[in-house]
Amino acid sequence: MINQDQVIEELKKVKYPGFSRDIVSFGIIQSIDVREDKISVLLMIKSQDTSVGEKIQQEVKQQLESSFSGYQIDVGLQSQKPSEFKATAEPKASFLSNIKYKIAVASGKGGVGKSTVAVNLAVALAKQGLKVGLLDVDIYGPSIPLMLGVEEKPYYDGTKIHTIQRYGVELMSLGFLIDKDDPVIWRGSLVHRAIQQLMGDVKWPDLDVVLFDMPPGTGDAQLTLTQSVNLDGVVIVSTPQDVALMDAVKGVQMFRKVNVPIMGIVENMSYFLCPHCGERTEIFSYGGAKKECERLGTELLGEIPIDAEIRIGGDEGKPIVVRNEDSPQAKSFMEIAERVKSLLK
Repeated sequence: MINQDQVIEELKKVKYPGFSRDIVSFGIIQSIDVREDKISVLLMIKSQDTSVGEKIQQEVKQQLESSFSGYQIDVGLQSQKPSEFKATAEPKASFLSNIKYKIAVASGKGGVGKSTVAVNLAVALAKQGLKVGLLDVDIYGPSIPLMLGVEEKPYYDGTKIHTIQRYGVELMSLGFLIDKDDPVIWRGSLVHRAIQQLMGDVKWPDLDVVLFDMPPGTGDAQLTLTQSVNLDGVVIVSTPQDVALMDAVKGVQMFRKVNVPIMGIVENMSYFLCPHCGERTEIFSYGGAKKECERLGTELLGEIPIDAEIRIGGDEGKPIVVRNEDSPQAKSFMEIAERVKSLLK
């Protein structure tokens, strides 16, 4: 008799329409039930396009019938409508509708270099020919102005605020609009409104992709974003040690619960590469992210070595992919950007 693990392996062969990723890693498999002569699979899909769910349902049935002859295959489909996730009167489509892909860069906890990854990933994608935007959603601690060397205020035309461009990336952050020393002391409702204003009250040009630099955790900002726009995916950033990976897993599961595809995990500060002898030292342990990716059924997008040049680039407003584009660190970011690019439709 077959078991659930065998069914999952077959389901991994079914790709989500428009992506190179399988439906298991997208988190849409709600349940699998294997009886003596029957296999039942329940899918849960959030999409405005009903044909997406129907296509997946048909492909799952065909895949299981071809692999498990003699079993009756039952594939159920439940679709969650956008209205079930709506927290405000404004529909998701009203925000950033002129931008093709929307990707969150998130982490379960602070201090793992998420903003560093978001900044370098955005610039790397722009260097690879995409029209890219970067929106700083970390309302309490916006770091994009410092990390990209922006000191000027954005232009306001009387109706909309205009983005600021650096290194080929269109930028917006609350940090552009307030004094850099002023703390943001807001309740959740104000954070919710601020995030929507950074999308709706800003004149965003037509872009291929916008990256959202998220605050750490799984709180108000994450819920606001998932309720305001249809995210095409999320990149989770972690470091190798267990305490960071534990929170990264929570981030993965949070986004899966709201049906946001997990594009993969980036292991930041993965190892130290000696600039003099080239010896590799694994300061924070090693391989933790890869093991978690295997367990969670998602992809390891890349490993970023820890290096002073990355920190200096962030402090000086010149990301490593610009500051020293031939360095191993910059090449790691460029490779991650290639992988993220390949996962887009």
